[in-house]
Amino acid sequence: MAQQKSILKLKGTIGGVTFYKSKNDGYLAREKGGVDASRIANDPGFARTRENGAEFGNAASAGKLLRDAMRALAKDASDGRVTARVTQIMAQIKNMDEANARGERSAAEGMAKDEAKALLIGFNFNVNAALGTVLYKAIEVDSVTGEIKIAALTPQKDISLPSGASHIILRSGFASINFLTGESEMIVSAPVRLEVGAEAQAVSLKPATVPAIEGTHFMLLSIDFVQAVNNADYSLNNNAYNVLAIVAVE
Repeated sequence: MAQQKSILKLKGTIGGVTFYKSKNDGYLAREKGGVDASRIANDPGFARTRENGAEFGNAASAGKLLRDAMRALAKDASDGRVTARVTQIMAQIKNMDEANARGERSAAEGMAKDEAKALLIGFNFNVNAALGTVLYKAIEVDSVTGEIKIAALTPQKDISLPSGASHIILRSGFASINFLTGESEMIVSAPVRLEVGAEAQAVSLKPATVPAIEGTHFMLLSIDFVQAVNNADYSLNNNAYNVLAIVAVE
């Protein structure tokens, strides 16, 4: 892989060299090559490659299922690499599957392990605004109801406030994901909106109901920062400061 240094930035394939733009690394160029797809699919010598590909596909599908289930909150609090980071964790969880042979291991089987759940607790959808670096107050999570409590929260003292924020909006999410069937459901609490200069107060974020789908339960905490102008809330820097974290998995 080589970077394009010319003033003219190319896209496409010329003389066996493919020119393209990477989201994170700018304009790049690479030589076209690789093994024919039909050979990878049929040659016994590529059995390990096929197994790795099948398992990677499973991890990617499990990661997409998780991200889709939490999209209602994640759409306003995700970084550009969240897909890759979730897939990486799901690949580790897939490796915990002790029931299936190599090439058939799945994140759904691995998710039954406590170690798998531990990998997802504390996951931040936006690494640029991790929960631990934004909220300095302890939280209490009820894994039965999905309620999240914060005692005596004082925004100016207990939260790292970005410049320009006039209010914070807190929500909790209670998601249930069945990685075997592909079903999911998430219930989001009513928002709690606080002025950044508000006095200390107890915060309770409780979804109205619990998910009906049987599966792995995830509790999430969301913190959005907005600027209020003429009774309308505006996001700050395209939601760059917003927080969404998985705080419990059952």
